[in-house]
Amino acid sequence: MVAQPYHLYIERDDSSKNMARFYAMSIEPTLFGDACLVRRWGRIGSCGQAKRHHFDREHDAVVLFLDLLRQKRRRGYRPKTAEDRAFTSNQSK
Repeated sequence: MVAQPYHLYIERDDSSKNMARFYAMSIEPTLFGDACLVRRWGRIGSCGQAKRHHFDREHDAVVLFLDLLRQKRRRGYRPKTAEDRAFTSNQSK
């Protein structure tokens, strides 16, 4: 059984390289009570790809979750802030 909710959505934008990527992770319970780390990634605006990792213990899923988060932060992925969302919504008007 998953005791804590773990959800993450981060983005990496670099207009000089025409790069707009997203990365999302969550730890969800399976029907049998085990922990499942679900990863989704791809270009912003696309469906992207997905991968699931099944674990017997929630602790193992959390360790992988935090390790992947550190890797993505090193590569320049950052959470979308409220200012970023307001700026992009004003741009589309």
